[in-house]
Amino acid sequence: MKKLALLGSTGSIGTQALDVVRCIQKEGDDSVEVTALAAHSNIRLLEAQIREFKPQAVAVFDLQAAQQLRAAVRDLDVQVYSGMEGLCALAALEGADIVLNSVVGMVGLEPTLAALRAKKQLALANKETLVAGGALVMEAARENGIEILPVDSEHSAIFQCLQGMHTKKDLNRIILTASGGPFFGRDRAALRDVHPADALKHPNWDMGAKVTIDSSTLMNKGLEFIEAKWLFDMAPEDIDVVVHRESIVHSLIEYRDHSVIAQLGVPDMRIPIQYALTYPRRYASPVRQLDLADWQKLTFFRPDEETFTCFGACKRAIQRGGTVPAAVNGANEAAVSLFLKEKISWLEIGEAVCAVADAFPAQPATCVADVLEADRAARAYVTEKFCR
Repeated sequence: MKKLALLGSTGSIGTQALDVVRCIQKEGDDSVEVTALAAHSNIRLLEAQIREFKPQAVAVFDLQAAQQLRAAVRDLDVQVYSGMEGLCALAALEGADIVLNSVVGMVGLEPTLAALRAKKQLALANKETLVAGGALVMEAARENGIEILPVDSEHSAIFQCLQGMHTKKDLNRIILTASGGPFFGRDRAALRDVHPADALKHPNWDMGAKVTIDSSTLMNKGLEFIEAKWLFDMAPEDIDVVVHRESIVHSLIEYRDHSVIAQLGVPDMRIPIQYALTYPRRYASPVRQLDLADWQKLTFFRPDEETFTCFGACKRAIQRGGTVPAAVNGANEAAVSLFLKEKISWLEIGEAVCAVADAFPAQPATCVADVLEADRAARAYVTEKFCR
């Protein structure tokens, strides 16, 4: 049995992860048990999850919401933690042996490190963990003998393709796929006046607001590019990205003989979530089967880096190294928040991210404090320079 601590249980990945657990348990299999849940502030949904899965401990990042939850579940035998300390406590909880980190944003970095230092198996869906603190995270994973299991569909696809690889020297490159988001094919002139409601209409995936906006700017793929560098120990020049509108081919690897292996499936996050939770075993899935004849054709395009400038900014950031990726990530989080409040335009998200990628100093990222300071400075810069 794997005892699961799920961080971000009320978000898109978290709710789908609990759906996977339900399906496994419905088959009479008790191989995954929920022992801890954490959320930001949605205590109404969190309370329902607590009553259904009966975890031994929960955490709420928002302090006021945590107080409200304590009152709501006082009839239950569950410990309620709060704040960053609460997230880290759950990540290192003695009763858990696998941690699924699906929180959104920089808040995920410290719980990731706490899980690794406590020698927990880590299923990672929090992009910012590796983007901002990749060197620190991979060092902690190596020191504690932990293999990080990727949950993003693209990185899970690469991970699955690599299972048959004999030796690392056989790998020539990895190829990440991108849906292209809702604005594929448009130029900058056509994107001057788009609104948040337009950017939130993703053609294939059902995701939270921040990730969906990142998909519209291709920032999501830039973050995944940086993640892939750390997860798979690849040089940036050995990572390619193609736009694949159908989201059926989730990613590919190329061997040194130029043979290419891909992982395919319908666009449903429950497949990579389930594989991370049950690895190395596979279980029957609630996801429908892929029938290629239904699709008839699969298309591939090169990313338009002139229009979707965030993608190139991420590539430049990882080349510069140090704290620059953390700063770029912080700039994007600040810019997306401002865009959702309609305080900046969609195009200004890319302008903000590029400004930080190209101008911020590349300081060494020797500890968490270095990463957090770069994040803070970038957010302050974007708010001061771009908010109107």
